[in-house]
Amino acid sequence: MGAPVRLREVLNDTMRELAIKERVCVRPMMRRVLDRDTGSDTVVALPCGATRASACPSCAHKARVLRMQQCAEGWHRTDEPEIPDCEPDGQDHHDDDHTVGEDQTQSQDGPGPVGPGSSSSTGLAAGGRRQRSTRRRQDAGSLPRVPVENRTIGTVYQTPEGREFRPSMFLTLTLPSYGPVRDGAPIDPANYDYRRQARDTVHFAKLVDRFIQQLRRICGFKLQYFATVEPQARLAPHLHMAIRGTIPHQIIRQALAAVYHQVWWPHHDQPVYADELPVWTDAGYADPTTGELLSTWEDATDALNRPAHVLRFGKQHDSRGIIAPSPEADRAVRYLTKYLTKAVSDPLGGDGDDDHPRRLVHIARMEAELRFLPCSPGCWNWLRYGVQPDNAARGMEPGRCPKKAHDRDHLGLGGRRVLVSRKWSGKTLARHRADRASVVREALHTAGYLDPEIESMAADVTSTDGRPRYIWTDTDAPADTYARVISDLIAQRRQWRHQYDAAKQTVENRSATGPAP
Repeated sequence: MGAPVRLREVLNDTMRELAIKERVCVRPMMRRVLDRDTGSDTVVALPCGATRASACPSCAHKARVLRMQQCAEGWHRTDEPEIPDCEPDGQDHHDDDHTVGEDQTQSQDGPGPVGPGSSSSTGLAAGGRRQRSTRRRQDAGSLPRVPVENRTIGTVYQTPEGREFRPSMFLTLTLPSYGPVRDGAPIDPANYDYRRQARDTVHFAKLVDRFIQQLRRICGFKLQYFATVEPQARLAPHLHMAIRGTIPHQIIRQALAAVYHQVWWPHHDQPVYADELPVWTDAGYADPTTGELLSTWEDATDALNRPAHVLRFGKQHDSRGIIAPSPEADRAVRYLTKYLTKAVSDPLGGDGDDDHPRRLVHIARMEAELRFLPCSPGCWNWLRYGVQPDNAARGMEPGRCPKKAHDRDHLGLGGRRVLVSRKWSGKTLARHRADRASVVREALHTAGYLDPEIESMAADVTSTDGRPRYIWTDTDAPADTYARVISDLIAQRRQWRHQYDAAKQTVENRSATGPAP
């Protein structure tokens, strides 16, 4: 390797470390901006917006701080949030009346034949689709339904001295054990239940949905929550949940004992096609020998008389009250979002000490288990089990499903890592981001500073002809300019930080001396 190339790599690495220290994006996206009015051509570097620290620590930190603000703003509020009628549902929000991903035609309460001593009836609906009994499993606890008060905020309590406080809750739920573990890896890998852990992980979000649904039925008010799904050292997911208001611990234990999720999918224990795969025809996938079409997803599901899998939470859980403002509440917010910037397979310690060989083998074993496990009705892996994926198309092959649930970074957790109820803060994540930007912008305006130049190049700015004035296109930055681009971004950030600090000081001084004339 030539000396100039090696010197450039060292310089780039140095600038990257400095960018991380200054909270500047380390892999900016280059955009070319053409000003139609002046004919000028400008190259602008925009942050990549990554949420994983392995990709960009600076952008991931920014995303985590935004989540911390969202969590804190809704947790201990004392007034009901207002939801604008015109505001579209953000991807973060769960509806208050139902939960994400619920399939009413395949009830998770499901038929009773799989439960000890239970029975059920099934039949075909008028449209030909099988309807399943919603009778609860008899090996699950019962749940009462109580009147629900029309409120989302917590109850106010008063001490004998007359001090009022409104506590909230912090709740942690885990999946059950699949075998003894030590240092994040099974003690006896040969007897560790990898299949069950993989299936529980893939369907974990549905179990969370069911728990929230059941808890809302018995808590007595319109429960609102901010929850994060994070990996344990053993790679199994667990749930941290901030709940506004308090729920008796006995009610939480009752809900945990009663909640379960039944997976009404075609059975996928034994592969039908391992060596010779189904072939694509104009009518769908067919047996490679007989030419007979595989069963469709709906037909295979309608023929079921028992679920393919049943999952529950483990017995270990933790629930405690939180009062704000307090250092404990601040620590809880940080803890809720602690691992959001990490992939599931990343070391959970900051120094990588837990990324030892035994854990690497455990990760590889989980990845292998998930490779052929169906992750959704449309998963390509259904072909391995003799079922056509939902919306089948040419080119599908078992073991190559592109869904992220199969990859090493997610290890079964293909859904969102943050779950927020709609009336938590009354805002989408985009609105929280805009609020943070408006605070900075207002301070700069008040102090007499101009907005950053990039804001004057907004795509919605028009020329006199009514068409967009600025035309944004992608461009590539040559490798030998990386250090210069990062250096310019660091200088720009330092300038903005200096301006913002000065603006805050100006605003504080004006507030101390009274309103400006």
